[in-house]
Amino acid sequence: MLILMVFLCPILSQKKVFLEYTCIYMYICMVKLEQAIQSNKFKNEMHKASLNILYTAWWLKTQMSKVLKEFGLTHEQYNVLRILKGKYPEQLCVKDISCRMIEKSSNVPRIIDRLVLKKLVKRADSPTDKRETVTTLTQAGLAVLAASTKSINQLMDEMVKMENQEAEQLNVLLERLRGTEE
Repeated sequence: MLILMVFLCPILSQKKVFLEYTCIYMYICMVKLEQAIQSNKFKNEMHKASLNILYTAWWLKTQMSKVLKEFGLTHEQYNVLRILKGKYPEQLCVKDISCRMIEKSSNVPRIIDRLVLKKLVKRADSPTDKRETVTTLTQAGLAVLAASTKSINQLMDEMVKMENQEAEQLNVLLERLRGTEE
């Protein structure tokens, strides 16, 4: 049944596809880590938690990528658009965009090149440093970002069934894990 749904999704209308993907997400959501990786042998609970974080990050990124693909965007392109929106209408240089990226190893100049080709951002020489270029969102970029963010938010509402208090606790634990505890 699951394979049939994945096969039929590209054939169906966009709204139907989103609903089908949501069904698949819900199926995947219910899978415990042990089932997903087909192992129940862990060194200790911290080892299991670490694997669970890695698996969950992959799972979230995979689900979001499917939605972003409908808008012709990759995760990294979406991240750049969001960063630029945070400073809009100001312009940002590549270095400033790079330091705000979720995936620090992203090739930001190349991502920007692709967004320029899609006419979602525009590039110009920096008014303060002629060796540098700055980037800003276009109206088309703002529109694509708004539409894709709406779909991503809808996906998150469907997938992540968590109360605000639980989300706050999770954020505290994740920040502690990264060593940024207050």
